[in-house]
Amino acid sequence: MLTVVAFIVALGLLIAVHEYGHYRVAVACRVKVLRFSIGFGTALYRWKPRKQRPGQDTEFVIGAFPLGGYVKMLDEREGDVAPAERHRAFNTQPLKYRAAIVAAGPIANLLLAILLYAAVNWMGVEEPQPVLGSPVAGSIAAQAGLHGGERVQAAAFEGDALQPVRSFEDVRWLLTRGALDSRDVRLELARDNGAGGGEVLLPLSHLDARDADAQMLRKVGIVSPWSPPVLAEVRPGAAQRAGLQAGDVVRRIGTQAIVDGPQLFETIRAQIQDGKAVTAVWEVERNGRPLTVTVTPELVTEKGATFPRVNAAVGGPAAKVTVRYGFVEGLAKGAARTWETSALTLRMMGRMVIGQASLKNLSGPLTIADYAGKSASMGLTQYLLFLALISVSLGVLNLLPLPVLDGGHLMYYLWEAVTGRSISDAWMERLQRGGVAVLLVMMSIALFNDVARLFG
Repeated sequence: MLTVVAFIVALGLLIAVHEYGHYRVAVACRVKVLRFSIGFGTALYRWKPRKQRPGQDTEFVIGAFPLGGYVKMLDEREGDVAPAERHRAFNTQPLKYRAAIVAAGPIANLLLAILLYAAVNWMGVEEPQPVLGSPVAGSIAAQAGLHGGERVQAAAFEGDALQPVRSFEDVRWLLTRGALDSRDVRLELARDNGAGGGEVLLPLSHLDARDADAQMLRKVGIVSPWSPPVLAEVRPGAAQRAGLQAGDVVRRIGTQAIVDGPQLFETIRAQIQDGKAVTAVWEVERNGRPLTVTVTPELVTEKGATFPRVNAAVGGPAAKVTVRYGFVEGLAKGAARTWETSALTLRMMGRMVIGQASLKNLSGPLTIADYAGKSASMGLTQYLLFLALISVSLGVLNLLPLPVLDGGHLMYYLWEAVTGRSISDAWMERLQRGGVAVLLVMMSIALFNDVARLFG
């Protein structure tokens, strides 16, 4: 139920803001707006506000099909217009007014994203401290000499000035941008005792452009923040039989030193050889005292995969820090995050078009609904961050130069500005059909990815 509500609220808000952008600028340009609709199809509810600007008699509608909306304006191409109102028709407006009205929708979404990111910055959010978890074996981070437990004090792209790092999310975001932009990243480290740890260069420019997928951060090697390698809960099974208890801190399994929770999990999963579970000596710490136990995992099979399990919840929570900014800095960082996310979105779309990134990165309504529910269950700040990300995506998508999208209409206006004449009706019809075909293909791929991701 939460997923459905969170999805409907997200759609309603983002569509309403987008269409309000069109509506507000149209009214400011003195274009007559006939209808403002959130959703398509049968009208579930309609009304006309008593107080409207002189000359406006806009009908507001909530449609049955919520995946979109529209603002219908007086237009000679869509019906008869009285001579006395011809000056208020959309198609008779100067080019700059038409362009402003069309661009206002996507711009409204981007402005909303800035405000949402800024609101999170002002409210403050609990994020993991910038302490690195153990790197993935063979990854760029592992080859650079990282072991896990390093605290990041500052970071930047190679060639840029180092900037202070306040949380692990700052590190993750910089690494994501660096991987997608093929830019090397410098990390200034400190050990847990505060001593200087020097600098580490992560050569992300060596990543192939086709590595830009859901497993990208595993190839970089920094997947999660450091968390203690503790047994949070011990249930009946291998761990309990070996004498392990909740609260035990695992220091070593066999010859493998254990740095953090994720590494502990992966090491347990690796205790299999020739189809049999491997017995290993565990060195643990209980109440500050060292202890040695012998553990033989149990083999279980799930979804066709066989792996060892000790029936214990492994890994404790990462240490948190509250990240909060003042009004001006929070707003500035909200604008910067919106710009960076927009640029990354465009680059990813470009790579998918030329085949340098997988089309599996496309997500549709099912994935969006799933993330809406998950983010809402994590609290207000996470839901606001989700809304900001989707608002950026909606704004950028609508600015693409595809007919039927706002960007396609802006492309027509660019042609008109350069040549001094509008596109012919025949060409307009061809381009519209082509645009619809492209969008249907994109939606089909996104829906296929949704089904494979959620039910595969």
